[in-house]
Amino acid sequence: MENTNNFVSSSELALQEQFKRGIREINKNKNLSAFVFTLGCQQNEADSERIRGVLREVGYSITEKEEEADLLMVNTCAIREHAERRALSIIGRFKHYKAKNPDIVIGVCGCMPAQAHRSEQLKRSYHYVDFAFGTSMLHRLPEFIFGALNKGKRRFLLDSEKPQIAEGLKIERESTYKAWVSIMYGCNNFCTYCIVPYVRGRERSRNMAEILAEVQGLADRGYRDITLLGQNVNSYGKDLEGKPTIADLLNEISKIDGDFMIHLMTSHPRDASSEMIDALASNRHLAYHFHLPLQSGSDKILKKMNRHYDKARYLSIVEELRSKIKGVTFTTDIIVGFPGETEEDFLETMDIVKSVRFDSIFSFIYSPRKGTPAYDMEQVPDEIKHERYDRLCNLQNEISNEINNTYVGKTVRVLVDGKSKNNENVYSSRTDGNKIVHFECARDYTGTFQNVKITRADTFALYGEIIENN
Repeated sequence: MENTNNFVSSSELALQEQFKRGIREINKNKNLSAFVFTLGCQQNEADSERIRGVLREVGYSITEKEEEADLLMVNTCAIREHAERRALSIIGRFKHYKAKNPDIVIGVCGCMPAQAHRSEQLKRSYHYVDFAFGTSMLHRLPEFIFGALNKGKRRFLLDSEKPQIAEGLKIERESTYKAWVSIMYGCNNFCTYCIVPYVRGRERSRNMAEILAEVQGLADRGYRDITLLGQNVNSYGKDLEGKPTIADLLNEISKIDGDFMIHLMTSHPRDASSEMIDALASNRHLAYHFHLPLQSGSDKILKKMNRHYDKARYLSIVEELRSKIKGVTFTTDIIVGFPGETEEDFLETMDIVKSVRFDSIFSFIYSPRKGTPAYDMEQVPDEIKHERYDRLCNLQNEISNEINNTYVGKTVRVLVDGKSKNNENVYSSRTDGNKIVHFECARDYTGTFQNVKITRADTFALYGEIIENN
């Protein structure tokens, strides 16, 4: 049984259904449209799919042209100051739409307005914004829209101290073959550089039955690529009665029929157990790609980051994954120039990159984030950060190029993503190890698995010839 304190009550959801009916009545025969702008991570993208689902339910069509919209939503990110500044810039340009048409509804949601100072800023300085709310109030969107349409009081709400999960919200998926499935929300790790626990709350897991039903439905509709989402999917279930684990969930998903791949995003090394690795290794839907954020190769810096593992533990996880899952590919996140990082600390990171030989890395220059402990630590000079970042990228580019060239002459199975923007006969695709593969083809195989023989490679992609009629 799930912990009922984790979930929005049925009475609250019923109340929102009343607001939906009210919106449909107000908008009846008006042919209105909505525009949703999304910033940030995959979780924000998944949230926006639910926002669009709600908007469809209450009678709005979805437009890609903001100037045509009768309702404008900005789903914001707060991971860095730059992301917030960009969100405020986007919200700022909506001012003239409201000036032309006072009936337009403008809302802001996501991580940025979950912070009290940003919520207050939106209220006081962006007077044309009708409502703003944090990440755990998405189920109340009908209530906020209904109030705006009735010219009610502007609403600016912060998340509760114990945010809950709302099940059953409609989803308007952007893709017909790739899907995000959130299995949990929030984070308990409190890495010293990260704002997420403060804006998304503490960890709370979805009921396994709800997750399995969502994955089953996607498989039944022919989805080929399903990503299980959470700030730390490895800690799934710790807050639920019976304490099911990510391994339990993976084992149940393995029983679902269908030709689809399962990815995890993101796995924290702190909770990467042998039980989970065994469940991955035995899962027939496994995508042979594992993203395991390192952040730093220095134990001293990892401790300052509050990551709860050391480099020896990290390397042991990599070794276990490689021993149990043949052909697995690795990607990681690395922060360069964290406060207090010395040249010796940085060289330890470089050593791990050389040792593990990641297929690719997502590297970031540390950016001070107000509201986190690292903000007040002694900072590394910008010129040193950039110089180290360049050295790290150059090293990884060499490794990526060497690894990619081992694929030349091999035939790989890929999921076709679609046409190139620059050449309508060139298609982009990905292997089950998340390698990008480009190939020419006169026929559109988007959303299907195909076989491609690799003819050449470079640092960032593979290139090949499709083997048709397979």
